Amino acid sequence: MKTKDNNYWFPAKTYGWGWGIPNSWHGWAVLAFYLLAILLITGLVPPVYGNQVSLIGICAASLVLIAVCWLKGEPPRWRWGR
Repeated sequence: MKTKDNNYWFPAKTYGWGWGIPNSWHGWAVLAFYLLAILLITGLVPPVYGNQVSLIGICAASLVLIAVCWLKGEPPRWRWGR
């Protein structure tokens, strides 16, 4: 996907609200760190603590990803296609 401004790490989706797949290595690095965080949270949190700790960690990682997308991606709005 080409964007008008190549400084965006996450271009807007063609349909709907939000961001699509990254279009720069910065965006891919952020996405890789997010997936690594999810894997580490689900793999390292012992079941003794219950699912709540894992859920809190996944929510925190997701909020960080959304914040990075908001700051470094195209402004979000509803899109109906080109």
